[in-house]
Amino acid sequence: MVKKVLKFGGTSVGTVERISYVANIIKKEHSTGNKIIAVVSAMSGKTNELIKISKEISEEFSKRELDVLLSSGEQVTSALLSGALIKLGIKAKSWMNWQIPILTDGEHSNARIINMHIDKINKFLDEDGVVIIPGFQGISKNGDITTIGRGGSDATAVAVAKILSADTCEIYTDVDGVYSSDPNKIPVAKKIDKISYDEMLELSSLGAKVMQSSAVQTAMMYDIPLEVKSTFSERKGTKIFNQDNIDYTKSVTGVAYSKDDAKVTIIGVEDRPGVAANIFEPLSKAQINVDMVIQNISSDHKTTDITFTVKRDDVLKTKQILKESAKIKYREIVENNKVAKISIVGAGMVSTPGVTYRMFRALSDENINILAISTSEIKLSVIIEEDNTLKAIKKLHTTFELE
Repeated sequence: MVKKVLKFGGTSVGTVERISYVANIIKKEHSTGNKIIAVVSAMSGKTNELIKISKEISEEFSKRELDVLLSSGEQVTSALLSGALIKLGIKAKSWMNWQIPILTDGEHSNARIINMHIDKINKFLDEDGVVIIPGFQGISKNGDITTIGRGGSDATAVAVAKILSADTCEIYTDVDGVYSSDPNKIPVAKKIDKISYDEMLELSSLGAKVMQSSAVQTAMMYDIPLEVKSTFSERKGTKIFNQDNIDYTKSVTGVAYSKDDAKVTIIGVEDRPGVAANIFEPLSKAQINVDMVIQNISSDHKTTDITFTVKRDDVLKTKQILKESAKIKYREIVENNKVAKISIVGAGMVSTPGVTYRMFRALSDENINILAISTSEIKLSVIIEEDNTLKAIKKLHTTFELE
């Protein structure tokens, strides 16, 4: 008998029929003697629907009230799944964030779970009950409802697994594992049977939507075994392990992409010590995440051009902050929000020479221009024009034999 956390995403609980299907999966697991904690997302599309309604009220809708509103989606799913299990003769109970409680820290819409009370949960599990917990939400020290950011149900599941000392955490979704790229866009993408925390963390932070990056990071920190599998198929999923399971023989494991980046270039910046700090300090204070940074110094060493990337939603705010800063002197600011970030990820990149050349040559063969570059030990990312995204991914799949 083991203690399992099973997390079901929005597509898995998107209809009453699918909720009933999920209830049968839980019944099967429970019948083998396992202790089951199910973490559920809102029904697919519900969160977006609630956001749309809030914007009809106000474009500047209160963040506190938005958390109250958005958390209702998971509450609905928790009650429906619990009811479906009770119908099947299973002792089940849904627990809201404030009933446990799940304690969080941080600002509204971007909180993080720091602890939860476990006595009542463990007592119910010992009484052969199935526990249903809403993902994506918690409660602050002030008693306010908080949410954990989009995709936060993954983070909830991993945090619950850690705090309740679960033996494993299984992430159920609409695909049967982690693929070398998005199988909906790249039909030849291959399912990965095993992947390291490090590689999965890079893929999820770079745009792969299978798992939330903070959830992977938490699992890595506390060595919680993860498995991504399909709700609608009995095929084996993808197991995510610690570093000992890294396959160093394969240089590239997967190709990730994102289309929510924008490139900002500040032209003619005065070249002197501290200029970069003066640019990025106010952006940091405004909670704007800067990714890639490139600096080109002019031949006379008097001015420099600084290029960096931010999320598209932050472009206008970024430009406004830079224009209002008295510490920065420049000629003009140029933006391009029609770019995509393409990344190759693989633990084997550390010990395989020529990976950078092969990526650049592959893109060159397709007449794709590279606008910015960023690297780490197991990742190589480039910014390209958005229109070339699909062509680039297909070419890299062929180049690194991921088909």
